Amino acid sequence: MSRPLVASRPVIWLIGFFAFVNVYSMQSVLPLLMAEFDATPVQAGLTVGATILAVALLSPFMGMLSDAWGRKGIICGSLFAMALPTALIPLADSLPQIIGLRFLQGLAVPGIVVVVLAYVGEEFQASGGVARMISTYVAGSVMGGFSGRFIAGYAAHWFGWQGAFVALASLNLVGALLVLWRLPRSRHFVPSRDLRSALAVLRSHLSNPRLLAACAVGFCVLFSLVGSFTYVNLYLAGAPFRLSPAGLANVFTVYLLGVLVTPVAGRLMQRHGFLRVLLIALLLSAAGLLLTLLPWLPAIILGLAICSSAIFVCQASTISFIASQVSQGRSLATGLYNMSYYAGGAVGALVAGLAYEGRGWIGVVSVMLLVQALAALWAALGWRQAQAARP
Repeated sequence: MSRPLVASRPVIWLIGFFAFVNVYSMQSVLPLLMAEFDATPVQAGLTVGATILAVALLSPFMGMLSDAWGRKGIICGSLFAMALPTALIPLADSLPQIIGLRFLQGLAVPGIVVVVLAYVGEEFQASGGVARMISTYVAGSVMGGFSGRFIAGYAAHWFGWQGAFVALASLNLVGALLVLWRLPRSRHFVPSRDLRSALAVLRSHLSNPRLLAACAVGFCVLFSLVGSFTYVNLYLAGAPFRLSPAGLANVFTVYLLGVLVTPVAGRLMQRHGFLRVLLIALLLSAAGLLLTLLPWLPAIILGLAICSSAIFVCQASTISFIASQVSQGRSLATGLYNMSYYAGGAVGALVAGLAYEGRGWIGVVSVMLLVQALAALWAALGWRQAQAARP
């Protein structure tokens, strides 16, 4: 591995971490919000879905903006912008206010997650390190997703849900300063400020069946992750488990397996190809979900560990596949993918909430299994046509 590749891995990991430390943090305090604001599961779930919806809506436009104006400035500016709504959440006195601020949080995320993938595709394609760098980024995002939930859960246990977001806002500022300091400037970025050219690239992407298939897979991947990990908190907070916010935070330690597994996924993709790794990961994720149906807490935690680790591998496989298939307008392609991916998360938060209200946890698992089967079908049909089946 080249020296620039090794030197850049820590900051790419940090970007993934700080991008996701807020996105799912609300999940571990949902029972507290339901109690304080007398909210239904679906209403509480909107505090998760609003952030993800904002990411989906802005992602394609952020891709176009980044293709025109560059990478590092947008990444760092977005990290700083995320701190403000996070700091205002503790001052909210109604659930709609919290939902609105969570939406504003989500608007800052595409400037990080869309642009960093374009940055990686440009800066590390020549060295052959794209798959490994993306796996590093995904590992950081996994750790960020875990840490946000873990910090929020324990801070809420000690200081109430307001204290959770004071802690997260402080962490946001630290992260923005670190990335501003350590992220190298782009060396291979070529600006594209021609709107007509951008629209031509957009048309090209929308007619690319491999990219569209990857977008469909991404929709299903986040649908299943958000749906399952949002409402499992309500399931475990109720009888017979009755876990506290700190106990729910402990459950999210299963995410730490993803930190270990995802970097290995880069080597597996190089050896076996994107499609095979994705299909195996989807099968393992489904098996993990089925395990959570056993009414025994250790079995549920094991099932969640298997499910989450496999889904992170799915994510790494999908975005690595896109990086291998798209050579022009990478940021716009990543924006389209993120629009689909996070739209899946927003829809998953709503549909899984309706399933939970209707049939409880078994209803959620049934919906997630169906969606994962659809992901496998789309990948099998769409990815097989790829000319380059391996990184």
